Amino acid sequence: MPHNKILSELKAGKYRPVYFLQGEEPYFIDLISDFVQENALTEDERSFNQSVLYGLDSEVSTVVAEAKRFPMMAERQVVIVKEAQRLKGLIPNEVADDEKSAKKKDAEKKGELLAYCENPQPTTVLVICHKYKKLDTRKKKAKELLAAIEHCGGVVLTSDKIKDWKVAEWIQTHVTQQGYRIDPRTSAILAEYLGNDLGKIINELGKLYISMKEGGTVTPDLIEQNIGISKDYNIFELQNALTARDVFKANRIITHYAHNPKEHPIQMLLPVLHSYFFKVSLMHFVQRSQGKLDAARTLGVAPFFLKDYQQAAAVFNDVKLRNIMTRLREADIRSKGVDNPSTGHGDIMKELMFHIMH
Repeated sequence: MPHNKILSELKAGKYRPVYFLQGEEPYFIDLISDFVQENALTEDERSFNQSVLYGLDSEVSTVVAEAKRFPMMAERQVVIVKEAQRLKGLIPNEVADDEKSAKKKDAEKKGELLAYCENPQPTTVLVICHKYKKLDTRKKKAKELLAAIEHCGGVVLTSDKIKDWKVAEWIQTHVTQQGYRIDPRTSAILAEYLGNDLGKIINELGKLYISMKEGGTVTPDLIEQNIGISKDYNIFELQNALTARDVFKANRIITHYAHNPKEHPIQMLLPVLHSYFFKVSLMHFVQRSQGKLDAARTLGVAPFFLKDYQQAAAVFNDVKLRNIMTRLREADIRSKGVDNPSTGHGDIMKELMFHIMH
């Protein structure tokens, strides 16, 4: 079930007996578990009816024992298991029929969670937070556990990492839902520098909201003042300068980077430039054979930015792009000290800019 549907149910006061929250993206897992923890019970009810367990310090038998308790002077009780990926016996061992009965009994004992989910306590809300990975459904017992949760009316959420090319779009949607506005280029600047760690993105956006009026617009100036991402010296401005063959602007940006190596290390810049020119190379092929949305998906960028890659593809032909890729590899090797006894990173980048634009 999608996270937004789960949240809608919770906000409407509908609680399921079991929530199994798994996946590589912890933000949605925390979002749901935090909501249950803060809203399923009143402040007075939490003292006797809410338990928070940690996988590293707990066993399945402890979790099940807590879940089987009856609430005390409340409609329900809540049991939250954090770091469940470290919970011993979460998935029972599969034992061959010809092994000793003692081992079979041990395996059955480790299957207590599965047995509970087949007949859960109706007055308990059990939330299992299995972060950073999913259950291996190639294993029979893992499949059985997830099936039992869904069969008893519970919920299984698989929280996958958002694809890099979708992060800017996600930022736009989130900002809009919070009652503010942001344009595609500004959201792309945030996505480029913050990556696809949604928790980090939410924290940084929170800094912006504090200084904004309701319905206000997130601008590059606001981002620079509160997060520190420069509106003039970001990677998009450098890419635009290279496409426009604006030598002065490109060198000004590179000089700024050279004076601020901790904020703009060459080890970060070179992979970004490599990715950009690889996508420009790809643009030569996809713009002739694919529609706008398919081309954006192939390149891994938001549709808004296709025109930038089309312009770059018109400036850099196949031969020039192969030469640029070679120069990027050479710069990467030299930045690591190979065949380069003394040239600084700033000078390596300036030489690279010269070769790209000439």
